[in-house]
Amino acid sequence: MSLLNILEDLENRVVAETVPAPAILPRRGIRWHKLAPYIFISPFFVLFFIFGFFPILYAGYVSLHDWTGLNPPVFIGFNNYLNLLRDNDFLIALRNTLVLLVLSGPLTIGGGLFLAVVLNNKLVRFRSVFRTIFYLPLVMSLIVASQVFNLLLGNPFGLINEFLGRIGATRINFLTEPRLTILVLVVLVTWKYVGNDLVIMLAGLQSIPAELGEAALVDGATGLQVFWYVTIPLMRPVILFDVVLSTIGTFNIFAEPYTLFGLTGGINQSGLTANLLLYRTSFQFLKLGYGSAMAYLLGLVVFALSIIQLRFGTREHER
Repeated sequence: MSLLNILEDLENRVVAETVPAPAILPRRGIRWHKLAPYIFISPFFVLFFIFGFFPILYAGYVSLHDWTGLNPPVFIGFNNYLNLLRDNDFLIALRNTLVLLVLSGPLTIGGGLFLAVVLNNKLVRFRSVFRTIFYLPLVMSLIVASQVFNLLLGNPFGLINEFLGRIGATRINFLTEPRLTILVLVVLVTWKYVGNDLVIMLAGLQSIPAELGEAALVDGATGLQVFWYVTIPLMRPVILFDVVLSTIGTFNIFAEPYTLFGLTGGINQSGLTANLLLYRTSFQFLKLGYGSAMAYLLGLVVFALSIIQLRFGTREHER
């Protein structure tokens, strides 16, 4: 064998060792590496379907029936919904809830924004301590918070009425006077939830670049003008988000009026809220079909209010 043949044979061996062998194509079937992420997140969807989606659909089915849970359901169509529109208790509860929303919403949202602006200022000392103090009512038990207000506002043994009696002033029936019932709820809701709005607003303020406000101040704007024309427009999505959350939360209020006024909602049902009436109808009177229809109708009201708020907020933002 010549030297040239030896070199060619050696070159062929080197090439054969360096070139990788063709990959073996997998058989067509289940690709587990692509399916694995969906398997890991599937527990959430399974639980949501069992405890969320299915109950919502079943409540819609029950709302079309007359059912107490003890006897077979009787199909009555949309009679439950039609009866709700003529139900004086439902209209009172809906009115009280809307009034509570209109009164407490601006206080909690506006108060949260004001406190966030103050506590976002670097000149304020002990900011972390104040944030914790304002947030503490939110982590307090609803029953405990309501009982504290009950002890403060009760008559004749409430702390405030005791103070009024000692100074010779007239005692006030905070919990039994129909004209004051909603105001008591407004104070309680504002005190308890303003800390949550504070955290939301503070997060929004801290996401705004400080250079924008500084540039406006250099151009001659006052602090109030910077807040109104720079901060508020940039905070609009956060404020809108908080408004929607406040609307949903107000319609879900239960523990506060229940602890202060009981299931009846106090004198003349002045403290009766939508969720309180829903609980009373479904679990005290066992009108499950009627209660399901009430829940669906309240859900539609909250959905409509949220859509209106989102449309209004988006339109203002586009301007």
